[in-house]
Amino acid sequence: MEKKLIVPGEVKVCATCSYWDGDRHVDEEFNLVVVAEECCGECLVQEKVCEGMNDVRHMHDCAWEPVGGDDPEDVPAEPAERKVG
Repeated sequence: MEKKLIVPGEVKVCATCSYWDGDRHVDEEFNLVVVAEECCGECLVQEKVCEGMNDVRHMHDCAWEPVGGDDPEDVPAEPAERKVG
């Protein structure tokens, strides 16, 4: 069985970038990304294959953008529950 990593969405690695096209599971509720320990995918910006756990903080040509859902301010609130009786 392949080891999986659970990475907070704020960590600046390829696997947490919206431009990385690799095998991952994104949990938007908790802002977590689950990937295989040795995962690779394609960077859609640079058009090259890269490892999911590449640290991109010092890559000046990187366009890292966090993966995840809509901004909470943009999502309409659910209607309040009505009390009966």
